[in-house]
Amino acid sequence: MGHGSCIAFPPGAVFGERLISIGASTLIGPNVSLAVGMHPDEPLQVPGGVVIRIGDRCVIGRGVSIIGRCSIEIEDDVTTGPNVYITDHNHSYEDLTIPIGRQWPAEDPVRIGAGSWLGTGVVVLPGATIGRHVTVAAGSVVRGTIPDRAVVAGVPAKIVRRHVDGEGWVPSLRRQVATPDWWVVT
Repeated sequence: MGHGSCIAFPPGAVFGERLISIGASTLIGPNVSLAVGMHPDEPLQVPGGVVIRIGDRCVIGRGVSIIGRCSIEIEDDVTTGPNVYITDHNHSYEDLTIPIGRQWPAEDPVRIGAGSWLGTGVVVLPGATIGRHVTVAAGSVVRGTIPDRAVVAGVPAKIVRRHVDGEGWVPSLRRQVATPDWWVVT
């Protein structure tokens, strides 16, 4: 855990701590679950020694669940609303002779780009790659690749707005809000 970071009280379920990295000046809200593996003592082979990596200056909202087995990378300055669910694995269902809950999970790394915002109730599925400076609307389900500087919404999440060099936001913003200089950390 980096300098100036904290986990709010009460914490959620936390296990696999040795495989979790939290950067500097990051706030993990109350009731956030951070878990590596399907149970606390799962013998995972982890190249690089980290499964869940949360960058510097992130804000992880209350009630978020980040559950990993292979790789979840949340880059610097990412903010989430409450009750977001991020995972890099899911049940498989191929074998009809084995109940789905007993089949081995399929895994695919997840990355959330720097400066992004995930609204309340967003679900990030295995294999999702979210670019830098992306807004994910509340209640969206993200799978696949989302490019930099986009706004996505829906189930599954689709691009509803993009920042285009020389044009700005397309379609244009209904209202522009200026950020005061004192708020911006340099």
